[in-house]
Amino acid sequence: MRTDQFDFELPTELIAQTPLSRGDSRLLILHRNTGAIEHRHFRDLPLFLNPADLLVLNDTRVSARRVRAVRANGRDAEVLLLRPTGLRGWDALVRPGRAFRPGQTISLLGPDESQLEARITGVTADGGRVLELPTAAARDILARWGAAPLPPYIHVPLPVEQEERYQTVYATHAGSAAAPTAGLHFTSSMLYELEAQSIQIARVTLNIGVGTFRPVRTDFPHEHVMHSETAEITNDAAKQINAARGRIVAIGTTTVRTLESAAQTNADSVSTVRVMAFKGETSLFITPGYQFTVVDALITNFHQPRSTLLMLVSAFAGIDAVRNAYRAAIENRYRFFSFGDAMLII
Repeated sequence: MRTDQFDFELPTELIAQTPLSRGDSRLLILHRNTGAIEHRHFRDLPLFLNPADLLVLNDTRVSARRVRAVRANGRDAEVLLLRPTGLRGWDALVRPGRAFRPGQTISLLGPDESQLEARITGVTADGGRVLELPTAAARDILARWGAAPLPPYIHVPLPVEQEERYQTVYATHAGSAAAPTAGLHFTSSMLYELEAQSIQIARVTLNIGVGTFRPVRTDFPHEHVMHSETAEITNDAAKQINAARGRIVAIGTTTVRTLESAAQTNADSVSTVRVMAFKGETSLFITPGYQFTVVDALITNFHQPRSTLLMLVSAFAGIDAVRNAYRAAIENRYRFFSFGDAMLII
């Protein structure tokens, strides 16, 4: 299996730059058994779900912030604040990275052009920087500065008053650098209506890192080093998943990775334990040939070429079936990537 099997040509005008209203996106239905394709709208989703099905959501919340900065020489820079660390620090990505070495200082700019000085105290495992602020209060102020960290292929910034559109309506646990975009389509009323139809909902958490946007640059997927992210399935969520009488429907690839990371391999084929409670790091890289043990259906957006996300979707539905679905999506002018349309694989 080669990485170029997951490449495709996408007209740039199909990369969604702004979000539609929640629930207004289109929904491509891909039937795994036959390869058949249907064209619907996301509001039609309940038609394809059954009573006793269990939707599993990733309830992470985007907490990263993109902040303008100035280097000591007066040149502009950019800082992506990923997560607080220690009493006064932030783990961050900086651009240009080579310009910042431990011991140097950087000026971070607030919305009113106010400034905070930060000292670079270390380099993170993924090539980022550890920034130390003068006080804990100054560290916390930074969480309110800057802009939502939209993916690099989105060039239209969200107005501040619309930044919640890059959060799911059920976002709860802060810690992500990107949104679990399959969940952006849901409205609160749709979730209530689904529960009224005896469709259950469970929540897990996977904090999405910036590695999710990195394409696979190796010739063969098995040579790629998968990024690691923190994930959690609580005891209550595990009980709910294990007790499900219908299909396990994962909302997004991050939910798939969380569920499959907690999957149990049972010698006893009659065991009802699908997952165990889990909290920790996962670097699970799902590619074609992987045997799914938890997930029965998947709702996902349309992903970038050569991405680990596209490989996961292809592992679930089949390379040829996904290739045909993407071809149909392009021909029918679906919107792609984070603010784009969705696909249901059943």
